[in-house]
Amino acid sequence: MLLSLAVGSRAIAPSVVLDAVFAPVAGDTDHVVVRDLRVPRTVVGLLAGLALGLAGSIMQGVTRNPLADPGLLGVNAGASLFVVVGITFFGATQPEAFVWFAFAGAAAATAAVYAIGASGRGGATPVKLALSGAALTAAITSLITLLLVTNLDTLQIYRFWAVGSLVGRDLGTAGVVLPFLLVGAVLAFVTSRSLNVLSLGDDVARGLGQSLVRARVTSALAIVLLCGSATALAGPLVFVGLVVPHIARRLVGSDYRWILAYSLLLGPMLLVCADIVGRLVAPPGELEAGLVVAFLGAPVLIAFARSSTVKSL
Repeated sequence: MLLSLAVGSRAIAPSVVLDAVFAPVAGDTDHVVVRDLRVPRTVVGLLAGLALGLAGSIMQGVTRNPLADPGLLGVNAGASLFVVVGITFFGATQPEAFVWFAFAGAAAATAAVYAIGASGRGGATPVKLALSGAALTAAITSLITLLLVTNLDTLQIYRFWAVGSLVGRDLGTAGVVLPFLLVGAVLAFVTSRSLNVLSLGDDVARGLGQSLVRARVTSALAIVLLCGSATALAGPLVFVGLVVPHIARRLVGSDYRWILAYSLLLGPMLLVCADIVGRLVAPPGELEAGLVVAFLGAPVLIAFARSSTVKSL
């Protein structure tokens, strides 16, 4: 957090950063940069990273799929489609307005992926859910493209949001989504014991007295709230929800109570660090956090795809 407040095109000493936060001086340029630009940016990164880290952990647990991720399972695509609809037909232009469309889109995409994946023989297997998410993402992406090419005003607004950025959001936007994010985080930890049981398989979970419907509904609600909050705040960021649970699992093992606890810290760390790297690699300009995370996440996804864990699914 201190690095995020100090580092950028204008380097500011840590002592000045602390003064800007705790004893600001009106008219001091450094203090204005810290309080008005970097504090909101850091808060947005912390909240979005927290939400995506928890959401990715829940998705991988409830689907028993190590490649499950809000971006790969179509949740981000659903939220993006509804945001584009909000911009095009309802005049939404600010993140405060995007939040409601993002929640609705995340919910619709989650329901659609699970309904498609659960149909047919075998129910909602990890492979079927992954394929359903990929198919839904492809279809939704086509619809988004259709809306964007027919409305240049929508394209101008959407392209800055879609790249996955922490810039241009204020604390008011964070305040709007914070209650939903907190409820989603609480539900995530409520599901931790259920995720441990579900990881043993549906038959074993039933034998241990676990209600599969209740566990999956609670998990889905947590995913919708967390993904909707993160997408409304920072756009459709990918790979955070994929990478964070795997790092946590390597540190603490397979107990989802600890995986979720570590994801709560690792998600914000990854996203804020990516934002810091983006400020340093192309001075005096910068790369958006979403692009940096994609550079980090793509090799990880390739490594997982080549691993024996994924081949066994």
